[in-house]
Amino acid sequence: MRPPVLDPLFAPVSALDGIGPRLAKNLGNLLQVPEAMDEPRILALLFHLPHSIIDRRNRPGIARAPEGAIVTLEVRIDHHQPPPRGRGNVPYRVFAHDETGEIGLVFFHAKPGWLDKALPVGETMLISGRVEWYNGRPSMVHPDHMVRLADTGDLPLVEPVYPLTSGVSLKVVRKAIAGALQRVPDLDEWSDPHVAVRHGFPSFAEAVANVHAPRDEADIAPQSVARRRLAYDELLAGQLALGLVRRRLKKTAGRVLDGSGETAARIRAAFGHELTAAQRRSLDEIRTDMARPDRMLRLLQGDVGAGKTIVALLAMANAIEAGTQTAMMAPTEILARQHFASIAPLAEAAGLRIEILTGREKGKQREAILADLASGAIDIVVGTHALFQDSVVFRDLGLSVVDEQHRFGVHQRLLLSSKGRKSDMLVMTATPIPRTLVLTAYGDMDISILDAKPPGRQPIQTVAAPLERLDTVIERVRNAVATGQKVYWICPLVEENEEVKATSAEERFRALSSAINAPVGLVHGRMSGAEKDAAMEAFKNGETRILVATTVIEVGVDVPDATIMVIEHAERFGLAQLHQLRGRVGRGADASTCLLLYREPLGEIAHARLAIMRETEDGFRIAEEDLRLRGEGEILGTRQSGAPGYRLVSLSDHADLLEIARDDVRLVLDTDPELTASRGQALRTLLYLFERDAAIRLLRAG
Repeated sequence: MRPPVLDPLFAPVSALDGIGPRLAKNLGNLLQVPEAMDEPRILALLFHLPHSIIDRRNRPGIARAPEGAIVTLEVRIDHHQPPPRGRGNVPYRVFAHDETGEIGLVFFHAKPGWLDKALPVGETMLISGRVEWYNGRPSMVHPDHMVRLADTGDLPLVEPVYPLTSGVSLKVVRKAIAGALQRVPDLDEWSDPHVAVRHGFPSFAEAVANVHAPRDEADIAPQSVARRRLAYDELLAGQLALGLVRRRLKKTAGRVLDGSGETAARIRAAFGHELTAAQRRSLDEIRTDMARPDRMLRLLQGDVGAGKTIVALLAMANAIEAGTQTAMMAPTEILARQHFASIAPLAEAAGLRIEILTGREKGKQREAILADLASGAIDIVVGTHALFQDSVVFRDLGLSVVDEQHRFGVHQRLLLSSKGRKSDMLVMTATPIPRTLVLTAYGDMDISILDAKPPGRQPIQTVAAPLERLDTVIERVRNAVATGQKVYWICPLVEENEEVKATSAEERFRALSSAINAPVGLVHGRMSGAEKDAAMEAFKNGETRILVATTVIEVGVDVPDATIMVIEHAERFGLAQLHQLRGRVGRGADASTCLLLYREPLGEIAHARLAIMRETEDGFRIAEEDLRLRGEGEILGTRQSGAPGYRLVSLSDHADLLEIARDDVRLVLDTDPELTASRGQALRTLLYLFERDAAIRLLRAG
C-alpha cells in the first residue's frame, strides 16, 4: 500500500482548482501520461521543471525599451480609446507615459468596464510585458501584469517558463503548479545524513518549492542545489529498485535449461543463412548462462539490423527443448506483430507452436490462447503489455525475452519474470548504449554485443539537403518508384500544428498522392492497431510503394525491399532516432539511400547530428556522440532529454550523484535489506514517490 502521506501528490490534477476534464486531458498530453492513465497526477506537475525564466527586474523606461524585450515600466495612465461601436476587430487602446516617452497598451476583445477599473486614468501603474515598436512608436499588447504602485509586492519579479503544448498556456501551468506545491507534505528524510550535509541538500519539500521559484538563471540550472537534490532522490530510487531486483534474483536460484540442439538446428535450416561470428558468440554466452543453476539476466545489444531476433529465437528453442515455455514481449503492437511475422514461419518449420497476444485478441480467441498457455500447449507467445495481465498464466515459463527494454520499467520486467518459476530473462535493444547508461537502466547485467551486420547488407548512402530542394527529392522518388523501388517518407507530426512549423504526415500523404502516380500509404500513432497493421502489410506486399509515417516505424519494422528513406525536418529528430529510422532501409541486398531534409538555418547541435549521420553507420559511435551532444534520454528513446525513465536527472550533469547513490544503496541493502529501520521506511516512501513500488512488492514476496 502506498503511504497515505503521499495521497495528496497522487490525486488527479482535476482535484486542483480550475482544472476541468478538457484541461486535464491537455495537461496529460503535456506531461506525457501513459495511455492507460485517464489523467495526470499532481506529482507529474511538480516534476515538470522550468527551462528558463522571465526577469521583470529590467526597468529601462519607455524610450529605452528594446524591441521584443520583456520589461517592467512605471507609467501614468493618460486616456482610454475604445474601438468604434460595431468594430469588434479594432483593438481597445490605453495610452500612458513616463518621463522618457509615451506607450500604447493594446487589448483585443476587451471588456471596457474591466479595463476602466484595471487602468484608471491618472493612476500610476506598474506594467510588465513585451514591448513592440511600430512606426517609431512603442506598444505593449496584453501586458502580462498590471498593478497599482501601492501593490508592487503583487508583481512577480522573476517567473519560471515551462515547456508547453497545444491547449495549455504558461499562465495555466504556473497556476496548476502553484496549487500542486501547496499539497507537498513534509516527508521523513531518506537521504544519508552525511550525503545531505556534504552536498548542502535542502529537504525534498524545499527543493521542489525552490526549483519552481527561481530567483535567477542559476536556480534552474541542472547544477543548482535544489535540482541536484531532486536528481539524487530519483537516482537513489532507481538504484534502490535495481538493487532489490538483483538481490531477489540472487536469492531465488534459477534452474538448468539445457536443450539437445535439435530444434535449434531445424530453425537454422529453415533460416537458410549462416550466423555471423557475433551471433554465434552471443548465442554461446546465452546458452552457457542458461545451463547454469543461477537465473540468467542478460542484455543482448545489437545495432540496427544486426540480427538479434534469430539469436533470441534460438535461445527460446533451447528453453523449449528443456521442457519449458517462452515469451517475447515488445513495447508496441506493430513491433510485436512484426516479430511474430518474422519468427512464426521458422518456429513452425521446427514443429513449435507460436501464438500472439496483444490487446487486440478478444473473446473466444483470447480465451483459447490463455487456456493453451496454461496447459502448456503453446511453446512461444509473442505479445505486448497484455502479457503482464493477471489472467495470463503459463504452465511453466522458462525464458522471457524483452525487446527494446528501455521502453519498459524495471517493475514491468519483473512482472513478466514473476510469471515463471525461476525463469531466465534476455533483454534486447537495437539502441547501442554507452556503459554509464547500461548501469543506470539495467544495473549490473551481463552483456552480449552483436557488433557485425549479417553478410550481404549494403552500406546506406546518407545525404543531407535543405527543404528548398523538396521538388528535386519528389522527382527522384517518382523515378525510383517507377523502377519498382519502395520508399519510406518520415514526418515529425501526425497532423498540422500552428505552433510547429513542420509538414505533417497527413499533409505530406496528400501532397505525394497527387504528385506521384503510385499508391501511397499512411501510418501514424493515432491510427488503431488494425489500421497500422493494414498499412504496413500493404507496403510490405507492394500494394503501396510509398509509406508516409511518423516515428511509429522507428523500431523493428522489416521490409527488406525498401531502399529509400526520406526524413523530413531531420533537424527535429535526435541522433539515435535518425539512426533507428535509417536502419529501416538497407535490409536487403540492394543499395539504399537515406535523405535527410532540413529547414535552414541549422542550429549547432542539429548541424553536428547530420554531419555524424553522413560520416558513420556505427551505432555505438553514434550513441557516444549522442550522449555528448544531447544527453542520455534520446539514446534510450525516452521522449525528453533525461536519463532512461528519469524525469529530473541529466547524466551529463549528475553522473557523480549516480555513483554516490549506487554506493549508498549497497550500504542500505547490507545493513537493512528489508527496509524496516526508520531510514528504510523513508526509503520505501521514496520508492512509491518515484513509482518504483514494484520493488516493494518484491520485498513483501520475500
